[in-house]
Amino acid sequence: MITKGIILAGGSGSRLHPVTKAVSKQLMPVYDKPMIYYPLATLMLGGIRDILIITTPDDAVAFQKLLGNGRQWGIQLSYATQPRPEGLAQAFLIGKNFLDKQGGEKGREGCAMILGDNLFFGHGLPEQLAAATRRETGATVFAYAVTNPQDYGVVEFDTSGKRAIGLEEKPKSPKSNFAVTGLYVYDASVITKAKTLRPSARGELEITDLNRAYLQEENLHVERLGRGIAWLDTGTHGDLLKAANFVEAVQERQGLLICSPEEIAFRQNWITATEFAKLVAQLGKSRYGALLGRITDL
Repeated sequence: MITKGIILAGGSGSRLHPVTKAVSKQLMPVYDKPMIYYPLATLMLGGIRDILIITTPDDAVAFQKLLGNGRQWGIQLSYATQPRPEGLAQAFLIGKNFLDKQGGEKGREGCAMILGDNLFFGHGLPEQLAAATRRETGATVFAYAVTNPQDYGVVEFDTSGKRAIGLEEKPKSPKSNFAVTGLYVYDASVITKAKTLRPSARGELEITDLNRAYLQEENLHVERLGRGIAWLDTGTHGDLLKAANFVEAVQERQGLLICSPEEIAFRQNWITATEFAKLVAQLGKSRYGALLGRITDL
């Protein structure tokens, strides 16, 4: 079973300039919590507790100040830097030591990876992610129906609609409306495969090319995310606003939190009630702290 995860939180955030000229996109707020909380919480919900966070060199200190070593949430956080944004698949080359640290290459593990600007929420997602981590071989991508598939990597299915037979990156004429989201699970061969990739025309190691390597081996699994799950990409000003409005609407309507590491840690029994109470107290008079303080009463 895969127990490690990577959050790729590098990049320049150029689509959000000028607001990201002085601060990492993944440290910006999505309603009441930093953006990085959302992908972190998604991995935690899937039972993943050993996590590497990849940031830019300039932002590394700020991430460590915010998140620490993760022990307050019953998890372990490590850090690495991506000097230049040279593709999503580069994360596995950067994370080689993280995945090898038990016995070197012979002890190499697979991992889940999630992009630092992706927000997932909905019933059944933790179970789908956990099921993917239990696969001994292959890769799993999570596909989501969208109205603008030409803006994403797209999965092509066979005539039965069940088996993936192709992957296209931002196709002009998409063969399906299922976009590949920023959540992936890979077996221990991912580093070996990533090393064989060549930079694309834009000079990056493309995640689509990595996924195609698994597809060619007939070892790529596609999990379709259903109607009850929301997937939001926060890469533009408009997307960031939509994500914040979505979180606000759900939380204020239900009085429950979306993607709270403190709540997840408590409900997973990774921290005690006393430790949870201390975390709530540290949040002061914030609305986030107030909602979190109600958790033990529900």
